[in-house]
Amino acid sequence: MRFVIVGCGRVGARVSSQLSLAGHDVAVIDRDPEAFLRLSPTFKGETIEGVGFDRTVLIRAGIERADGFASVTNGDNTNIVSARTARYVFRVPMVVTRIYDPRRAEIYRRLGIPTISPTDWGATAIAEMLLHPGLATSLTMGHGEVTLVEYVVSEYVSGHAVDELSFPGEMMVAGLVRGGRATLPTPGTRLQLGDTLYISVQTASRGRLQQMLRLP
Repeated sequence: MRFVIVGCGRVGARVSSQLSLAGHDVAVIDRDPEAFLRLSPTFKGETIEGVGFDRTVLIRAGIERADGFASVTNGDNTNIVSARTARYVFRVPMVVTRIYDPRRAEIYRRLGIPTISPTDWGATAIAEMLLHPGLATSLTMGHGEVTLVEYVVSEYVSGHAVDELSFPGEMMVAGLVRGGRATLPTPGTRLQLGDTLYISVQTASRGRLQQMLRLP
């Protein structure tokens, strides 16, 4: 697959390097040529100096045949314009952008452009860690109504069955990692000390989950 990434900061360089390592064709754009030094030594794609919403630059990066596009510069305006150009001018099938301002991020989500807001996500994650110690938030869905939390099985929970942590409409175990291998557990699966559980839970029910797990 062909991907075009605008912005070679820490995030852009990491995304580009991971996609390249996976065997995909990647072109990364940045106005600062020194930014490309952040790329992994294994990166085999193209580096293009220029502005991410310049159509000539984008064409040089191969956007006309791109399967996916991401704009992850440090500027919301640049990311928005780049993403809209990729989506509506070049009709790239999958466009993702990063926007720091949560209000603007929500607007572009409604316009059909998948948007990551690190400000929103970070604030939610910190608040959840303070409010619910022992339950690390892995994913927040919607406006935070449902979260996917990570929990390492303690002695108190060890030996219990997975279905003891499942309540329809409130919470359910979505995955289990044991010995480095991930599985989808059955209701009767017995938990072992050190297992990592991924539990999908209604935010309003996190307090109940904490009580069940005897977390502070």
